[in-house]
Amino acid sequence: MNYAEAGVSLDRSDKVKNNIAAAVKSTFGPRVLGGFGGFGGCFDARNLGVNPVLVSSCDGVGTKLKLAFQSGIHTTVGQDIVNHCVDDILVQGAKPLFFLDYIATGRLQDGVVEGIVEGIAKACRENGASLIGGETAEMPGFYPDGEYDLAGYIVGVVERENLLDGSRIAPGDVILGLSSAGLHTNGYSLARKVFFDKAGLDLEARLDGLNGTLREALMAPHRSYLKSVHPLVEEKAIHGLVHLTGGGFQGNIPRVLPETCDAVIDRDAWEVPALFRHIMEIGEIERAEMDRAFNMGIGMLVFVPAERADELAQRLADSGETVQRIGRVEKGTRSVQLLG
Repeated sequence: MNYAEAGVSLDRSDKVKNNIAAAVKSTFGPRVLGGFGGFGGCFDARNLGVNPVLVSSCDGVGTKLKLAFQSGIHTTVGQDIVNHCVDDILVQGAKPLFFLDYIATGRLQDGVVEGIVEGIAKACRENGASLIGGETAEMPGFYPDGEYDLAGYIVGVVERENLLDGSRIAPGDVILGLSSAGLHTNGYSLARKVFFDKAGLDLEARLDGLNGTLREALMAPHRSYLKSVHPLVEEKAIHGLVHLTGGGFQGNIPRVLPETCDAVIDRDAWEVPALFRHIMEIGEIERAEMDRAFNMGIGMLVFVPAERADELAQRLADSGETVQRIGRVEKGTRSVQLLG
């Protein structure tokens, strides 16, 4: 016997590596040392700042991958994993330096890994990150045919004086909400159960209020807020940030609140996008459960001093964001109040 007869083709692996080399190299900046294909990625860390702090994170795309399997579209989940990780470290004030990916599948299929890496590379270029390493694992018998798992790892940097840890948040602060592009990368297990199991819809279904098919709405890439928000971080204009991911408002806001503060969110301050309304209505889901599972159309929360709220909201709008004034900070016990 040989390795290929056991299900692992080194020839397929070599082909994939050759196919993705150009996309990976397109993300390299002057700090990347060495070429493509080494055992580890090397990054020149000299002169990153006066007092630099490295911020790291890792995440996956979750069951949104099931839609990639169904649709045959793999580039957008590559963008998803990068932008999600970028937003996670942005919350602490960091901008990305480099990114690594992990892709595991039962059998390497033509074009699939290439599509994923194309999306990863695109998002890395847009966010100024270098894709300096990764792993593609062929694991026969471990994953169903046509399926894979995807994870990403990011390292960024922030000046210590700009590090956001929630300590600047204070009663009186205004909470601005920046619009999401859709579900981003959370709540897909519930969304798929509602649309496909309960309603019997397919990916090409068209629902009122959606600009395109259900596939286009559900596969919309996770947004990165780096370019619009990070300049305000460097100016120390922001008191705190919250990336609305799994757990929604109740699960994520307390992660940055001081012990003596509450966040009060006015749910009537913005119009919930049609995609979320359809999930709620078809699934007969209570609003409180929706707020825990989904971002409800708001992908990032920005805590700002009240006296600068209008100015900073306008600056964010000028940078391309759809901005809503959705809440405030009050004295409290690190809880979240949802009004409306």
